[in-house]
Amino acid sequence: MTEAHGALAAGPRRESADPADPADSRLSDVLDAQLAEQRRRALRILLRQPLLTSRGSDRQKFSEVRKHAGWLAEWFAREAGWSVRVDHSVARLRKVLPWHEDGSRGAQAGKAPFGRRRYVLTCLALAALERAESQVTLGWLVGRVLMLAREDELASAGVTFTLQGREERADLVAVAKLLLEIGVLARVAGDEQSFVNDTGDALYDVDRAVLSVLLSTRRGPSTVTATSTAERLTALTGDATPATEDGRNRAIRHSLTRRLLDDPVLYYADISEEERGYLDRQRGPLLRRLTEATGLVAESRAEGIALLDPAGDATDLAMPEEGTDGHATLLLAEFLAERLRAGQVGPVSLEALTRHMAGLVAAHRSHWRKDTTLPGADRLLTVQAVRRLTALGLVQDGPQGVAPRPALARFGYGEPLLSAPEEGR
Repeated sequence: MTEAHGALAAGPRRESADPADPADSRLSDVLDAQLAEQRRRALRILLRQPLLTSRGSDRQKFSEVRKHAGWLAEWFAREAGWSVRVDHSVARLRKVLPWHEDGSRGAQAGKAPFGRRRYVLTCLALAALERAESQVTLGWLVGRVLMLAREDELASAGVTFTLQGREERADLVAVAKLLLEIGVLARVAGDEQSFVNDTGDALYDVDRAVLSVLLSTRRGPSTVTATSTAERLTALTGDATPATEDGRNRAIRHSLTRRLLDDPVLYYADISEEERGYLDRQRGPLLRRLTEATGLVAESRAEGIALLDPAGDATDLAMPEEGTDGHATLLLAEFLAERLRAGQVGPVSLEALTRHMAGLVAAHRSHWRKDTTLPGADRLLTVQAVRRLTALGLVQDGPQGVAPRPALARFGYGEPLLSAPEEGR
């Protein structure tokens, strides 16, 4: 409730009101508009940050979400088939993705995104924390992870962890930082870098309320008998197949809504014929419900649909515009977009893109970071740019190279406004 609304509620109440009174009608419209905007903001907050706690920098966002918890739970269940849990300390939107082939938006703690080993270590750390006391040290957590790794015989799956090298210690620190970021751990004393340097340790509080809501599955992992990764993911997150036409239509609507809310672009080429047929029939009502509830703007093109975020507060990943990395990404996007406009839709090898990036480094070295002229920096800039463009649905990175996707054509490059040259950092 806004302060103005609260003041009105606390003031003298009129025993009767003329329903035809224009003043009453205008006041009602204003209050309805305020409520709708508050709900839109709360919904966008959860889309941007599906896990919120009542402490730290999340406190204000958590308060906004908790205020509209009932409406949010009902809306997400109806439109996307996602559940929302909100209590006195944690708010959790349990997203279930319609597909599992997108590996471009991994977790990140620091500059490097999580790879397979870091994800395995995260799961082992969470399993250890389930049996932990209310406070743990990083050293204790590492010891438990090592023990669980030996018990689970992960080496047979190609994952080894011995804590012998600095890189493996850095992986554990990245996991600890991720758990700190999402609120499972709260630092009490020490720091992670001292552990990497083998000069100290770190002490944490364990937040069991957050730990208990992390898992986002339809069934318990221990009940899954499938052996392949793809089959296990499908079994963990898949919904039961509806037996009725209404049930199938609801499942299709949920799948399309999840893509529209969670993916940068919904390409028609990526959905089934049944989903495309439903979308052709229901595009107007579906997009109207989503845009009214979220405040996002629908953009429909011949190749697909995107829900655009003018305010930017529901977007976790955007096209970068500032700094060396942002400038390099935009220039590479422009290069690929020009090929697309010229009808060259085939993939471009990473080596060819790296050569193009080397030319960009030579052309912009006066105002790019100094380390971009170091050996191998052009390839690193290229890999980072391709990763960002892939995550945004603007290119497709495959075995044959990097292929531009239709949405990339909407980006044009304008001459930048240059500030002082960046120092190496």
